[in-house]
Amino acid sequence: MSRYTKEDIYKIVDEEDVEFIRLGKPKNLAITMSQLDKILSNECTFSAAPVEGYEECTGLVTLHPDLDTFQIYPWRPQTGKVARMYCDVYGPDGKPWPGDPRQVLRRIVRQAKDMGLEFDIRPDQEFFLFHTDEDGRPTTHTHEYAGYSDVAPLDLAENVRRDIILTLEEMDFEILDSHHEIAPAQHEIDIAEGCADRVADQIMTFRMVVKTISQKHGLYATFLPKPTAEVNGSAMGLHVICRDALGKNLFTGSDQDHMSELGEHFLAGVLSHMRGLTLLTNPIVNSYKRLIPGFDAPTHISWSDNLSDKKSVIHVIRNGNNTELFLRNPDGTCNPYLAVAGILAAGMDGINRKLVLPEKAKPNQDSDFVGLPESIKEAIEAYQADPMIHDVLGDLIYRDYLDEKKKEWKEFRSVVTNWEINRYLGIY
Repeated sequence: MSRYTKEDIYKIVDEEDVEFIRLGKPKNLAITMSQLDKILSNECTFSAAPVEGYEECTGLVTLHPDLDTFQIYPWRPQTGKVARMYCDVYGPDGKPWPGDPRQVLRRIVRQAKDMGLEFDIRPDQEFFLFHTDEDGRPTTHTHEYAGYSDVAPLDLAENVRRDIILTLEEMDFEILDSHHEIAPAQHEIDIAEGCADRVADQIMTFRMVVKTISQKHGLYATFLPKPTAEVNGSAMGLHVICRDALGKNLFTGSDQDHMSELGEHFLAGVLSHMRGLTLLTNPIVNSYKRLIPGFDAPTHISWSDNLSDKKSVIHVIRNGNNTELFLRNPDGTCNPYLAVAGILAAGMDGINRKLVLPEKAKPNQDSDFVGLPESIKEAIEAYQADPMIHDVLGDLIYRDYLDEKKKEWKEFRSVVTNWEINRYLGIY
C-alpha cells in the first residue's frame, strides 16, 4: 500500500512551503514547484549521458518519482523548504533504464514475492568522525580516545550523534540504538528493519544525513572501511529476515535450535556465491584493508551461531521464533541496491537448487574454509567467475561495474605507498 498519493504531495508542498524538490540518488536534479505537475506526471526529462553509468544513453531519460520517498530536509531553510524524492529512471524508449541499480533490487524483490518470500533488511551502520584541516578538507585526526559504548566525556561526539538521530527521526526513521564503537572516533547507529528495497533507500538517506549534520558540527563523517591502519574498520552489517505474506519467519525451524530447511538452503546459496558477491559488498581497494585477521572483521566463508566467532562471514541469530542471518562483511561504501540484490538472489538460488548447508564453523578450524578475497583483484576474478552475478545485474551494469573496478585496481597498482618507501628505501 502506497504511503502518498499525488494529492498528498500537492497538499504537503503547499502547507509546508516547499520551493525545491531534488530528484534522484545520489546524483540529483533540482526542480522548482512550478514544475510539480510535470514531475508527478512522469514527464521530467534530462540528458544523463554525462552521468557515470549512463554514457551509452544518447537520448533523454525520464525520471519517475517514487512518491513514497517524499521527504522534507529538516536542516534546510524553513521558508522555501527543500524536499526530495527518489526516482526510477526510464530510457528514451520508455522502458526502465537497465543501468538503474534501484530497479535491479526491485526486480529481485518482485521475484521473491513470486516465490512467496518477503525479505526485510536491517543495517548496522558504522562510521568515523574526523577533524578537517584549515581548508576544510577531511583528515584522519581525532582528539578522542573513547572505546566501545563509552559516553561523555570520553565520547566527544555524543552530541553530534544525538543531532544525527534527531534529524533521522524527523525524516521518519525508527532508530533502534546508537553507541560509540570500538575504535576512537568510530560510531554506530542502527535503524529498524524494513522491506529490502525501502531500506536500501534509507541507507542512501542515512549516509547523506550523517555527513550533513557532522559537517554542521565542523567534523567530517566517513564510511571508509579502514581509514587508519591501527584500529578496527567500519562495517555495514546486514541482518536478513525472511517471512511469508502472513509475517511468519521462514528461517525458523520446528525447534529453536535449528533453522528451517528453506533457511538452510538460503544460507547455503549465499555462502556458495559469497566470493563473487564480495565485489558488490566490498567494492573499493580500501575494503580489503578491513577484511584481515585481528580487527573484528570476517575472513572466512563460513557460518556460525556463536556470536564470538569473529572469522565467519555470516552469523545465524536466533531469538525465540525469530531467526535472522547477519552478514558481517559488507561495508558502507557499497551500493546498497546492488549489494542487497546480489545477496537475496544468491539465497534464492540456494532455495531453488536446494543447496546443502555446510557444517558450521568450529573453533580453530581455519584450514577447512575458503577465505574471502584478500584484494579487489581477487574479488574481480571471483565476480567474473560467477555467472549468477551477471544474471542479477544485467549486461550494462555488470560490464560498467567491472570496467570501473578494473580501472580502480590498475590505478592502485601504479601508486607507490608510504609503506614501501619506509620499508625498502633504507635497504635497497
